[in-house]
Amino acid sequence: MLKLTERLGPIEASQEADTLTLPYERRVLGRLKAVSDAGRELGLFLDRGPVLRHGEGLRAASGEVVVVRAADEPVVTARIATGLPLARLAYHLGNRHVQLALGEDEKGGFVRFPPDHVLEALAEMLGASLERHEAPFDPEPGAYNQLGHSHSHAHGHEHDHDHGHGHHHAH
Repeated sequence: MLKLTERLGPIEASQEADTLTLPYERRVLGRLKAVSDAGRELGLFLDRGPVLRHGEGLRAASGEVVVVRAADEPVVTARIATGLPLARLAYHLGNRHVQLALGEDEKGGFVRFPPDHVLEALAEMLGASLERHEAPFDPEPGAYNQLGHSHSHAHGHEHDHDHGHGHHHAH
């Protein structure tokens, strides 16, 4: 088994590089066993947290590189006019705390998400046309993840909240 332990970030795939095609739900895992597209057994031993992105390179201790590919999977692509309508659609869908892929192609801008009847109804209510199909799902990373590091916002709040206001202000 080839043990992949280092993330290389986005790389250009070479002819000789093996690839590993995974759906989104498996690209969120830092530890997994998989079979490459060429049929080799792989073990991923990576830091937990960051999602494996389409086009990201992974290196083994031997120096071999495997390139990650996002698998085609069931998705809904919502299309609407660019500008404020697209921003409004992305805002309201994102406000549901779901993973969204944002993109642009020859048909214009779009928001893509896993099939979900509630999200689909919301998108249609906002004026989007929907296409249910199979395509790679590579959602936007969180803003802090784009900075290249994990950023926790957990804060302990074990202090006393008793703020007595039994005093008077004479004027």
